[in-house]
Amino acid sequence: MLGTKGKGNGPGKLENEVLAAVRSAGQAGVTSQQLALQLGIKDKDQRYLIFDAIDILLDDGRIESGKKGRYVAVGGRDTMEGNIDIISSGAGYVRLDSEAGDVYVSERHIGMAMHGDRVLIKAEGGRGGKMEGRVLEVLKRRRTEFVGTLHKREGRMIVVADDQRMQRPFFIPPTEVNGAQEGEKVIIELGEWKDARDMPRGSVLRVLGKAGEHLVEMHAILAEFGLPLEFPESVLKASEEIRNGVTPAEIAKRRDMRKVPTITIDPDDAKDLDDALSVQKLPNGNWEIGIHIADVSHYVTPGSVLDMEAASRATSVYLVDRVVPMLPEKLSNDLCSLHAKTDKLSFSAIFELDDQARLKNEWFGRTVMHSHRRFAYAEAQEIIDGAEGDFKAEVLLLHRLAQILRKERIADGALEIGGNEVKFKLDKDGKPLGVYEKVMGPANWLIEEFMLLANKRVAASVGKPKHGKAMPFVYRIHDLPDPEKVDQLRTLAKSFGFKLAQADGADLPAAINQLLRDVQGKEEENIIKQVAIRSMSKAIYSTENIGHYGLGFDHYTHFTSPIRRYPDLMVHRAVAHYLAGGKPLDRDELELSCKHSSFKEKQASDAERASIKYKQAEFLSSRIGQTFAGIISGLTSWGIYVELVENKCEGLIGLRDIPGDIFRFDKEKYTVAGQRTGRRFRLGDELEVTIRSVDMDRRTTDFVLAGEPLVTTSGKFERRAPKSGKKGAYKAAKPKPGKHAGKKSRSAGGKKKRR
Repeated sequence: MLGTKGKGNGPGKLENEVLAAVRSAGQAGVTSQQLALQLGIKDKDQRYLIFDAIDILLDDGRIESGKKGRYVAVGGRDTMEGNIDIISSGAGYVRLDSEAGDVYVSERHIGMAMHGDRVLIKAEGGRGGKMEGRVLEVLKRRRTEFVGTLHKREGRMIVVADDQRMQRPFFIPPTEVNGAQEGEKVIIELGEWKDARDMPRGSVLRVLGKAGEHLVEMHAILAEFGLPLEFPESVLKASEEIRNGVTPAEIAKRRDMRKVPTITIDPDDAKDLDDALSVQKLPNGNWEIGIHIADVSHYVTPGSVLDMEAASRATSVYLVDRVVPMLPEKLSNDLCSLHAKTDKLSFSAIFELDDQARLKNEWFGRTVMHSHRRFAYAEAQEIIDGAEGDFKAEVLLLHRLAQILRKERIADGALEIGGNEVKFKLDKDGKPLGVYEKVMGPANWLIEEFMLLANKRVAASVGKPKHGKAMPFVYRIHDLPDPEKVDQLRTLAKSFGFKLAQADGADLPAAINQLLRDVQGKEEENIIKQVAIRSMSKAIYSTENIGHYGLGFDHYTHFTSPIRRYPDLMVHRAVAHYLAGGKPLDRDELELSCKHSSFKEKQASDAERASIKYKQAEFLSSRIGQTFAGIISGLTSWGIYVELVENKCEGLIGLRDIPGDIFRFDKEKYTVAGQRTGRRFRLGDELEVTIRSVDMDRRTTDFVLAGEPLVTTSGKFERRAPKSGKKGAYKAAKPKPGKHAGKKSRSAGGKKKRR
């Protein structure tokens, strides 16, 4: 438990806990004995840990000795610790450990802090009830490696980080370039940085390749978010040594489902098929629906090199052009994938449903199955729409039951917030030729409903057993929405003439669903749906079951995708363990894995959004000067985000770039308004915008209102007289030497729904 001081990393864990406790005590101070009791060190032989931590903090000048052996924090109550989030404007918000709320830090008071760093700040009041402060010290860096592009400026080599929240460029001394060339994408390590007025120094660790090349940019995104580029040789070797587990001996241990009609429904380009559905009529007239999931736990054993690599990755990563799998291809696309016409090992949830989809019986356990037909979603949809085809009866039955399950789930309080995915049509070199939305339909919902049923009932079987007490388990939980964001949604709906009824807790989902039904098919539908999604909390993994608010389930887990999610593999192992009468699993060990999996899931999601933003920027880079219809999709204190109707790409209009007035963001009314003219911009407003500039380093696009002067990083665009009734035509002017116009901005990518 003893904290250690790493180079440049500030105090260790125990010192931070001691410092936090001393600060909480305020001017009254706290004794070493009180500290030991507060921090749970009851063994007197371990008290030296507290004394060591106190000595380190005294030496650092972070605390001082007061009266009667009491220690007080240097700086008193107005100094606080927290993690800083840097926003696009360069300012930041420090999330405090206490419940005091966030503290705003202006750009000039950021010091040498970078996004995610642990910092010590000094509170300095604020305006309008908003706490403000300045960074006194960086206690611990969130990261010391960055990905960016190498440029030459005024004879010096600098790296502009891809992470738009790292707004300062890095100076790379000649001795630290390590062979990298101007225009190449590199991974650098943060070096010496003693003065906030100077650029931080860095050294090149690895050259990824020429910036702008498709493969290089995708590798750069993976590196930026700390995601692996390839599997270690030891892991690949271990996977190649695994043999097919479908043997007579193994089949004899399992429930044999191979003769029951079974199908898979997946995207047409999917290679890791981890779920299948079987259906047969029982003698009593009910239906037996089998949900068969790839039995990854048979092949990946706890503690093996494959298991440790899968646990570390925790999830597969889906970029615009590829899947970075959690498991090597031998497992993900071969042994575990439920390919048609092949016997496969599976872990199944088998349900008896009556004709109204009411649950009559259930069974969980290991099986052997055989998929008789692989469907793409489009093929299954054609059958649902009336086309002829094999297994038509099975598809239509599953569709009918799924519709009943879906209707009942929504009636019970599940939210109907669905988001379409942004997809790209790429050429052989990865260049985007077009952008489109992948729309969910009945065939997708068919699979979704049965996966939800399996996840819900597996969780309930452990968390709410018929006999005995609940055992430690992995749950997928979803907390209540942010009340402030719900109020923003209500205000937005009212501004469009719609109503979000006053409701909270269990009644709120029904109110939101009613609002979404009211706006369905209206111009405002997409914007209101986006704001509704933003009001929701993030679903995470935990051993503490608080239920899943969005789905309206008291018990929920992830059981159906063990090829691509480590928590599902953990759930398979836990269910098998408890079915065999095993003792309670170690809750702390499970919780540690849950937190790691939640963190890696966010990393993967951020990387996915970054790849989308890059391709959107690349798509628009050849359209600078063109005018498009757009809808306001976001409002901030620094600008207006606009989504283009034609291609779903998003860009920013900086508030300083709107002529004729000084514009401010009104958080309460969720509008941007002119201080003199009163001109207002609201979410969902339609605008015509012109693409001003694209920053490929930052993956961002800047817009201006159509008809306004246009400036790009290559120079100015001059308004040209329209020809043949055309408007919005521009011609490039020669750039002035040494001048670079165009403000860097943030652009938000689309969200992918994750249950």
